[in-house]
Amino acid sequence: MSASHPSTHDLRRGDSLLSTRAKEAGRALLAPLVRLAVRLRLTANTVTVIGFVVVVLAAVLIGLGALLAGAAVLTAGLLLDAVDGSLARATGGTTTFGGFLDSTLDRAAEGALYAGVIAYQLTGVAEPTVIVLLAVVALTASFMVSYTRARAEGIGMSASVGLAPRLERLILIVVGIALAGLGYEIGLIGALGIIATLAVATTIQRIWHVHQQSVTSVVLPVASESTRESNERG
Repeated sequence: MSASHPSTHDLRRGDSLLSTRAKEAGRALLAPLVRLAVRLRLTANTVTVIGFVVVVLAAVLIGLGALLAGAAVLTAGLLLDAVDGSLARATGGTTTFGGFLDSTLDRAAEGALYAGVIAYQLTGVAEPTVIVLLAVVALTASFMVSYTRARAEGIGMSASVGLAPRLERLILIVVGIALAGLGYEIGLIGALGIIATLAVATTIQRIWHVHQQSVTSVVLPVASESTRESNERG
């Protein structure tokens, strides 16, 4: 991962909804799971794949209308997603392929999750139009959050700022699904609306962050057409 230019250190990195202290506390709580994975000789990539499968299973349950079960399974998937990075560091550090696999399956899992939410709405709700549109906007904006960071790092800059990176968005969707499972459909509508709003705001934050870096750093060489095309496909 490319480091940001020194002159951009005044730009905030810790402005997400969850504070750095809360995230550190979460990692401390996950330490027993990391130690268990080490004892079982699981690799970080194995945990990444297992986590992806668990999230897809949660998406299927949600699509079938088993919202509480889906929320519970999704929570397990999020725990595995959080464990893989810590496990990689505990067993010798991250690898290029490991980072690529993790990012790729994260996007696939997020797509599957929102597909499950949309399937539930189309089959289990009398008037699904509004919430389906919210889900589509939330998913599209979420992908843009990830894409802006990937493109920034591809040109040697950083874009890990923003109100709602992936963890915050997933926590919101879990809460919304659980509330809908308890009969409070408005909870899911609200969660999707908040995610859509925050993801759009985060995308704008990242664009501005990269702009600020670009005007205070040395201009990088322009990528070749083939390299640019490859990056766009990613």
